[in-house]
Amino acid sequence: MKVQLRTLPTQVAGVLIQRIATDAYPDGLVPSELQISVEFSVSRAVAREALKILSSLDMVDIAQGRRVTLRPIAEWDYLSPLLIEWLPKAQVRELLHELRDARLILEPAIAAEAAVRVTGDDLARLSAVLDAMPRNENDPDDYLRLDLEFHMEICRATRNRILDRFMYSSRWWQLASRRVSNQAPDALPIATQQHRAVFDALAARDPRRAEDAMRVHLEANLIGIMMVDEVPNFR
Repeated sequence: MKVQLRTLPTQVAGVLIQRIATDAYPDGLVPSELQISVEFSVSRAVAREALKILSSLDMVDIAQGRRVTLRPIAEWDYLSPLLIEWLPKAQVRELLHELRDARLILEPAIAAEAAVRVTGDDLARLSAVLDAMPRNENDPDDYLRLDLEFHMEICRATRNRILDRFMYSSRWWQLASRRVSNQAPDALPIATQQHRAVFDALAARDPRRAEDAMRVHLEANLIGIMMVDEVPNFR
């Protein structure tokens, strides 16, 4: 397990994120720099940086000479890894289901487009990743890396840079989703078979088959999530 060293402003921001997510400020007002400084025994500079982190996540509005106010929950930056780390697990589970729905909208279509545009070099890279998967089915962390790379390579095969950035920006949530679904019995060997079905469809340059194979794979993720009682701790 990797040990992550957090700066003092990030640690303070993490506590505030947890409070905001659990409705600790029903009046919509977040503690001021001075209040944060006193409560956490930190400098005003640290308090200011913590609030800037919240602002970067679109959780608060900061205006000169006015109190810091909460922004609507629908407008938060849900692609930020900080939210994965600090949101309550119940909310993380809800967002994992929303991620699954979003992926079902995007990735089957991405696979279909990739089947039209895929090159020999693309297939070679995908094949190398796929071949490594069975060897790493007993190492969930390495398998996660391969899994994400497989999906990213399919997206790159579309030659669409905007889609590529969409997929890349959601990588933290995709990893979180896989950590949950991969806990289901025989999840990794089954995932390898599903990835192979997607690869075979791409190699056949068959858009409909690629779309269907990707949809089957993604729908299995939801079953895996539902079979796991606890969301892993991502901190």
